[in-house]
Amino acid sequence: MIGAITLLLVFQLIGEVFARTLALPIPGPVIGMALLFAALVARGGPSGELRNTAQGLLQHLSLLFVPAGTGVMLHFQRMSDEWLALALSLLGSTLITIAVTALTLGFLSRRRDRQSDAP
Repeated sequence: MIGAITLLLVFQLIGEVFARTLALPIPGPVIGMALLFAALVARGGPSGELRNTAQGLLQHLSLLFVPAGTGVMLHFQRMSDEWLALALSLLGSTLITIAVTALTLGFLSRRRDRQSDAP
């Protein structure tokens, strides 16, 4: 498990280095996740150790929201000052996510129907 967590943290560090060195507007962990995904695709998938570690982390994902909740409470005044912008961005992003999900589902459904009709 230590090796898998180390691998995850190394890719996050690489992403942070890229983001800061190149002054990219994308967070380092997102870049690291994309690099990890590319490495896993090139390798043919995750190892059993990495798969088990990732599943263990996902089972305890709610614990990772504690720092975010603390940040919300620390900056409550700022959030109350900017509630309209936050509410609109949350509403907009939710609607975009629902629309993209519906379009993707429709595309994949049509694709599956075409494949099942083919001999």
